[in-house]
Amino acid sequence: MARQLNEREKRLIVIGAISVVAILALTYGLDGLNHWKGIRASLRSARAQLDEVAIDKKERAGLLSIVPVAETPELEEKQGFLFRERLYEQLKKAGIKTEPLTILAARRKSGLPYRVLKIKCRAKCKFDQLLAFLSSLPENPYLVGIEELRIECDTKQPAEKRQDVEIDLTVSTFIEPPSATRAR
Repeated sequence: MARQLNEREKRLIVIGAISVVAILALTYGLDGLNHWKGIRASLRSARAQLDEVAIDKKERAGLLSIVPVAETPELEEKQGFLFRERLYEQLKKAGIKTEPLTILAARRKSGLPYRVLKIKCRAKCKFDQLLAFLSSLPENPYLVGIEELRIECDTKQPAEKRQDVEIDLTVSTFIEPPSATRAR
């Protein structure tokens, strides 16, 4: 039968159990403490990086004013209309008189999730008007890019008349692919 433990043996078992618990707590506790210190250090560095890039509201507003605005692509008819109207306003503002703007057939370019719609423009203007128009083009929220720009001037004319140029311009915008409209 089992014999009773005396006081000394009971103390020895209690001290052994406490020692095992202390060893486990120190082993895993020190690992956890090291992990916690690493996380705190990375948090400190992340906050320092945020402080470096933090700017006040005036600077932020200034930066946002120079970032081009972009609109999400719409259906072909709507996007074509919006893009053509905005482009016509920009041409008119620059003082460029154009022939009617021609919308070219939309095409799919490889590697792009959207189809590309192009608008062709033919006009006569002064060279400084063309420069004013080109500098205002990034304000158009529908513009993706200038696909083609051809500038011609009559070199047989005197120097003061060479400011008159003929331009052929093709610009593009994105439109929603037909598959996206079916999913709606």
